[in-house]
Amino acid sequence: MSALIIGRRFLWLVGALLLGVNLVVGAKIASRADKTNDTDSVAFEKMQLLTEVMMLIRQNYVDEDKTQYKDLLYGALRGMLQSLDPHSQFMEPAMFSDMKNDTAGEFGGLGIIIGMRDGVLTVIAPMEDTPAFRAGIMHGDKIMAIDGASTEAISLQEAVSKMRGEPGTKVKIKILRIKPQEVKEVEIVRAIIKVESVKGAAILEDHIGYVRIVQFNEPTADALQKALDELAAKGMNALVLDLRNNPGGLLVSAVDVSQKFLKRGAKIVSTKGRPGVGLQSEYEAKGKVHYLDYPIVVLVNGGSASASEIVAGALQDHRRAILIGEKTFGKGSVQSVQPLEDGSAIRLTTAKYYTPSGRMIHEKGIEPDVVIPMSAMQWQKVQIKRSREELGNEEEDDIKLDLEHVTDTQLERAMDVLKGVRLFQSRADFHQQYASQ
Repeated sequence: MSALIIGRRFLWLVGALLLGVNLVVGAKIASRADKTNDTDSVAFEKMQLLTEVMMLIRQNYVDEDKTQYKDLLYGALRGMLQSLDPHSQFMEPAMFSDMKNDTAGEFGGLGIIIGMRDGVLTVIAPMEDTPAFRAGIMHGDKIMAIDGASTEAISLQEAVSKMRGEPGTKVKIKILRIKPQEVKEVEIVRAIIKVESVKGAAILEDHIGYVRIVQFNEPTADALQKALDELAAKGMNALVLDLRNNPGGLLVSAVDVSQKFLKRGAKIVSTKGRPGVGLQSEYEAKGKVHYLDYPIVVLVNGGSASASEIVAGALQDHRRAILIGEKTFGKGSVQSVQPLEDGSAIRLTTAKYYTPSGRMIHEKGIEPDVVIPMSAMQWQKVQIKRSREELGNEEEDDIKLDLEHVTDTQLERAMDVLKGVRLFQSRADFHQQYASQ
């Protein structure tokens, strides 16, 4: 009986601790509790339910070593956060420590950006010139298992942790590819992931410039500025900005890139959270250099996500660019990390991104102005051919494909559109000049 009383007292302490954490994380929400049905009394009532369930597990579950109070509490927190959305998460102390270390140094990885699509771990995009890219991983591949362990109930951060590791070590992933439908297991050797964010700057034909942004990080805006200056010096009078398979990156980088093509003061993106509680921000074009005097086409596809969608949406809303390709991925939410007293933390979705006209990006994506479908296999061939040409090494990847007659139909349409826009502009300029005489 005394053991039972002690157990009950401990559980009430655990319940009180849980409530305390809840109140700290949601202090602003609690201050508005009178406007909702979830009053403090309801919170205490639900905590009692939780402690009762924990006691039943502790007393009756078949495997006693799985009934430690901390493990039960962490399990409850994991389920609580996962039930909100795929991006909210409870991080145990070790996982939170790993996350902080990731921002401080290099790590070994595969070079793929993943997300949840319909509850399934899905490849948003393979990063160029990385082990995953060379192994033939494609946008849209469903990751069914990692090193033999099913991903059915895995969180995003857990999947990332499993695929990262010491450079030179191997990891096996089982993927389901929809078109053509097949299941295959691929063994990939981890490597240090270093990817240039701006690549491929060139004058293609008829003074049309081309530049590709692979991801958005701190050096991206400066690297793009350098590329644009070089293309302008070569006589560029139109631009193709390629954001296909760009999984995103830093918000500030997306803002810095967008403002190069918009008038000063033009709205770029806003973040909106829960009224009175969540993050509310708005970003406008500033800067000193604005490229406003030539037409732009932005190429996007299903692998364009997050920061890429911010840039594409801003330029489309301000009619500064024509979007060509396919609907983007639809990753437009903001996660905030809140450390907890025991070294763990929660990652909580606190806001969503909106384009200048008020369109929500999250789970909606950005629709292109001109839809040009391209199969995953055709896009992969285009990427591999381009990578081989840039690297000058046909043995750089593990894929043996006939690339002689591969055509980038989306880029070709972009070129045609820009030629048409320039022709229209030149005729309009001629008529305006003739009318003024």
